[in-house]
Amino acid sequence: MSKVIMVTGGSRSGKSVLAEKKAIEHGGRSVLYLATAIPVDDDMKERIRIHQARRDSEWGTYEGYRSLGEVIKSTEKNTILLDCVTVLITNILFEKERNFDEIDQREIEDLEAQIMMELSDVIKGARDGNKTLIIVTNELGMSIVPAYRLGRIFSDIAGKANQMIASLSDEVYISISGIPLRLK
Repeated sequence: MSKVIMVTGGSRSGKSVLAEKKAIEHGGRSVLYLATAIPVDDDMKERIRIHQARRDSEWGTYEGYRSLGEVIKSTEKNTILLDCVTVLITNILFEKERNFDEIDQREIEDLEAQIMMELSDVIKGARDGNKTLIIVTNELGMSIVPAYRLGRIFSDIAGKANQMIASLSDEVYISISGIPLRLK
């Protein structure tokens, strides 16, 4: 039977460590890690290195952020860990050069629809393949509303994506200061 587990929390809250523990519980050493980060600068390269060093060497890794539902369908692994949704959202927002201070509502809605479809396909791929899917995402809604438009667009889309993922998940956890709390 398939299972979808969402793990959320703030930056450096312990959510990836919690998700990795869940992956071990469900898949042992047979896990496919979907890594969405792109090494755009030295800070991101270091974050990626830390995540790679912590991962079990037996786990498979797929690096990318598009067509992940197809990747899930094609893998023989029964446990998939996607880390992370908010990085996936950022990648899609910046695929093309855009002036976020001037884009219109229709273009924002198109970006949001692309993101929601990508995430829906990920969950559908796991459900159709009878796999366990663990999804890591950042909780952004506990902060102030960003003062700049790009920040508001990103925060709004991430919030809607997290709501959709949580509604389709069997279990939802939040990690606060490294302490997990089950919400659903």
